[in-house]
Amino acid sequence: MIIEPSDQTNVSLTTETTKPKQQKIKIHRLNAMKVVLGVLAGLTLLSFMTMDRGSVPLIKATSEFLVNLKYMFLQPKISVNLLQGLSNSLLLTLGLSILTTFIGVFFGFIFAVLSATNLLDRRYTLVARSIMAFIRAVPTILWVLVFSIVCGLGINAAVLGLSLHSIAYLGKAYSDSIEALGMDRLESFKASGAGFWATVCQGVIPSIKPALISWSFIRLEINFANAVAIGAAAGAGGIGYQLFVSSAFDFDFHEVGTIVYLILITAIILEVIAVQIRKQFIDTTQR
Repeated sequence: MIIEPSDQTNVSLTTETTKPKQQKIKIHRLNAMKVVLGVLAGLTLLSFMTMDRGSVPLIKATSEFLVNLKYMFLQPKISVNLLQGLSNSLLLTLGLSILTTFIGVFFGFIFAVLSATNLLDRRYTLVARSIMAFIRAVPTILWVLVFSIVCGLGINAAVLGLSLHSIAYLGKAYSDSIEALGMDRLESFKASGAGFWATVCQGVIPSIKPALISWSFIRLEINFANAVAIGAAAGAGGIGYQLFVSSAFDFDFHEVGTIVYLILITAIILEVIAVQIRKQFIDTTQR
């Protein structure tokens, strides 16, 4: 195809006119972001200037806060008896997070299958999706407090609350992974005469295994963080309760620093384990 000179000028004119428009859009977005950040910074500064501090001297309180941070992170308390007691509490919190994650994985996958639109009709999946959306809309700590009214403060309410929210969270994540599968693979299993659960076990699970592992370990980390917070709020014990007692009653910031370091080390270990397992399964699936 031969392009006439007039066509060439038209092409060059159109390309030249489109470039400044894209630059203008980027400049407008950047300016809008600067305005938003400036407004937020101004509101933050105004709130600090107008807030009611009572009789607390701001400079003295800030210096004491920095001293407490020094006690926590630079001078943590380290002793055999303390570490032994805290390790038992840490194992309780870790066991709570692992148990609730296993419950969430099992029942969450069932809800994911029932809510996947490429496996069942939308009339049936709407019910499962609505139930999971309602459960996810309520924070985990509120579910624990609701169950604490029925079961009383303790480990039972923590297990029920964490498990219920884990089921809804993983059910949504798993169902999205199932719906991302192509219909060709599922239709081939159905055409071969495989039943519903045979299609799920032999066609769905092997295809989304890396996603299942990734979402499960993400929920494990979330449950560990929630278990630390719930330890004091619901009386479930564990490392969270020890943190609450050391900070709110004993005012032992040296012990608080030790607890914070133990929580950070455990979270890092969980992340390293999750990364290694994900790498192993991804390598095996690619082979």
